[in-house]
Amino acid sequence: MEILRHAVVLVHLVGFAVLFGAWAVEAVGQHRITRLMHWGLAIAGVAGFALAAPWGIEYDLNYVKIGTKLVILLVIGALLGVGAARERKAGGVPPVVFWLIGILTFTNAALAVLWR
Repeated sequence: MEILRHAVVLVHLVGFAVLFGAWAVEAVGQHRITRLMHWGLAIAGVAGFALAAPWGIEYDLNYVKIGTKLVILLVIGALLGVGAARERKAGGVPPVVFWLIGILTFTNAALAVLWR
């Protein structure tokens, strides 16, 4: 069971890497919202939900941390949706929305690592 949980952690990290990597590429490029960002968010979110279930562990989960990361994930999803809609209508993503996506994605990863 521990190996399965570690595999889900790996998938979760890959989802984060896809989201943040796609954002970083666009940060030095045209500041667009890409499908890859949406896929990275979905992968990280589904794997995060699986990790939030208390299976394969012998310790208590930190539900405050999980809730905080979930709220940030939902805000990132909303910003991706708003940014993609604005990009379709106006031809560009507002800079505040674009930079908040990267900052919140990095913050979510930092919370995972630093909050014990």
